[in-house]
Amino acid sequence: MADARSIRQQNQRSWDAVVPAHASHHRDVPTFVRAGGSSLFPEERALLGDVQGCSLIHLMCNTGLDTLSLANHGAVVTGVDISTAAVTQAQQWASDSGVQATFIQADIYDYLAETRDTYDRVYASYGTICWLNDLHAWANGIARILAPNGRFVLVEFHPTSNMFDAQWQLARAYPMGGRQLDIEGVGDYVAASGGGLTPTGFAAGVHDFVNPEPCHLFQWGVGEVVTALASAGLRITRLDEYLFCNGERPFADMVELPGRRMVAPPHVPDIPLLYGVVATKE
Repeated sequence: MADARSIRQQNQRSWDAVVPAHASHHRDVPTFVRAGGSSLFPEERALLGDVQGCSLIHLMCNTGLDTLSLANHGAVVTGVDISTAAVTQAQQWASDSGVQATFIQADIYDYLAETRDTYDRVYASYGTICWLNDLHAWANGIARILAPNGRFVLVEFHPTSNMFDAQWQLARAYPMGGRQLDIEGVGDYVAASGGGLTPTGFAAGVHDFVNPEPCHLFQWGVGEVVTALASAGLRITRLDEYLFCNGERPFADMVELPGRRMVAPPHVPDIPLLYGVVATKE
């Protein structure tokens, strides 16, 4: 069985393969960002609070559109991601837009253990927890890099939603315990969102992408995430659950509301699709 670092290196290869497809669906990101545009949803903005003048690190930042949006909201931003292709794309968009941001390619565990920098805000969102093989090392690293009175914010897909198939039928056990899930590779979910993840405008871009590099996920429950943060000495000040999804359409017949918010169709009972956590360092 592969060790954790080898698994993360394979995940890096899967992300490097898919990033060009993802990026191909965004129309003119530099112009959008240069004009002050923001890809952030109201939920993360509310949890983060006023970031004007704050030092902020965006963990597992992908291609950096949200990171650059945080800069437009006044933060002094750094983005970290394991994917070389994602960081290269983020750096290109930052350079072309003229928005100040620092992007670093690094394994998240290495960065959290080795950096000497501290931040007023640490932020992670939308599909990050499933890439973590060790929640406690992650949480301890976050506590280490948070400045006194700093705030960690997580917005994430609710694990309850992973119990259902695309037709809203209960199909799987609650994901928890760090169970490893092996899949064919990171897919082109940006294309599948039909514009929900491209506030700059949707471009057809790459068609029918198939990832040649498999990847490996880890399944964690909400309680495990919150407990890891609390065990690292952080104070949980907020835990929200949301009966909608932002941007993505994981289920059939989802209804799109203003602001790229997706909700269940009328015939389906509500279930939590996202959750948000705020944790502070005293």
